[in-house]
Amino acid sequence: MKLTSEQVKQTITQLGAQVLPDEHPAMPQLNSMFGEHTFFVDETGLKVLEPTASLAADRQTGEVVSLADWSDAELTRLMAHEPEPTGVIVVFEHVRH
Repeated sequence: MKLTSEQVKQTITQLGAQVLPDEHPAMPQLNSMFGEHTFFVDETGLKVLEPTASLAADRQTGEVVSLADWSDAELTRLMAHEPEPTGVIVVFEHVRH
């Protein structure tokens, strides 16, 4: 799931993770491995959001899915694994202009 800048802000607030910018050198490899997503990293590894059904019409939600775990204590190397849903749901509040 590729997120808008507002969705990225809301995800960072709710998840406490950092977003990997589109110009990050790892993005081409990540996109080829996992598809077009907005990627996040936290203390446990690499995450993306997958859309989920929302009960409220004015809200969109996404479930956090873990794609890779850190394989070293310095948090510099990731080890990919099968996508694992985490059960964590991010709620995107509708932004009114």
